[in-house]
Amino acid sequence: MNEVEAAAQAALRDVVRDLEAIRSRLLEEIARLPVQETAQSLGEEELDVATEVRSTIECVLHDSLQPAIRDLGAAADYRPGHRE
Repeated sequence: MNEVEAAAQAALRDVVRDLEAIRSRLLEEIARLPVQETAQSLGEEELDVATEVRSTIECVLHDSLQPAIRDLGAAADYRPGHRE
């Protein structure tokens, strides 16, 4: 591996740490939100703000952030010819 590749992987490790910190912040925000009945149980069409925010954060974590952390971490640790 050359210096440019090593620097790129080191930078990815920094990005992964930043994304993990963002993940933690988002989980803290979920924990702060009040737990309310969902709109479906209330028979309403629209969700309350807390439920909408919680749902959006959970989707972003599951669909976007977790896969990004996983994939960028794998690229940061990639070594040709090495299998884990």
